[in-house]
Amino acid sequence: MTGPTLKPPPATAAAAATAGGARKDHALNGDARQGDTPNGDTRKADTRKEAARAWQRMLSGRRLDLLDPSPLDIEIEDIAHGLARVARWNGQTQGDAIFSVAQHSLLVERMARRAHGDLDRRWRLCALLHDAPEYVIGDMISPFKAVIGGDYKTVEARLLAAISRRFSLPVGWPEPLVKIVKAADRASAYYEATRLAGFSQEEARRFFGRPPALESGDEKEYLGEWSPAYAKARFLERFEELQP
Repeated sequence: MTGPTLKPPPATAAAAATAGGARKDHALNGDARQGDTPNGDTRKADTRKEAARAWQRMLSGRRLDLLDPSPLDIEIEDIAHGLARVARWNGQTQGDAIFSVAQHSLLVERMARRAHGDLDRRWRLCALLHDAPEYVIGDMISPFKAVIGGDYKTVEARLLAAISRRFSLPVGWPEPLVKIVKAADRASAYYEATRLAGFSQEEARRFFGRPPALESGDEKEYLGEWSPAYAKARFLERFEELQP
């Protein structure tokens, strides 16, 4: 099941006409600006400047365009390295080490697997990679995402689509899978909030609902303090286990 590839909207004819009219007005009024030619052909100086950089160089050597990401520029080593160094909860968690997005992703995959023991291996990989775009755009708390609105979600969706293609996963995840991952994500957030981020159980239930039980062994393992190197290694290990 595939979804549409998101692309920047094309310039409208009205916008082009407006821009053209503005250039004529400047020429008729003799409003010479830097970059104008003597015959009145106004050329903005900034058109000769290099376009604003929208890519990031990775340690693998790849250059990932954040606005138009290519699956060919995505490497699992870069994803694991980045996620292991991105803090959940803006770093407002107990302990000397951050609780990373890599560690959270492993907890989400574990919660999804416990809730759905027969979950297909590919769908478990989707659960592991559900926050993978944050290796380049970081983790924002949900209230702030809501303030920023559509632009953040558009960039996030493009990155997730490219990541899905890179690892042979469907670009448009099936709705049942989306619900499974969201439920596991909310359950994980509840336990992170109450065990690490200072939320009361009542407050956490109000935001994240009542989660399924988390076994003491899983709590100790997945909510313990992990170094970035250990979080990266665990993420890569689980990724390899879930590969087809």
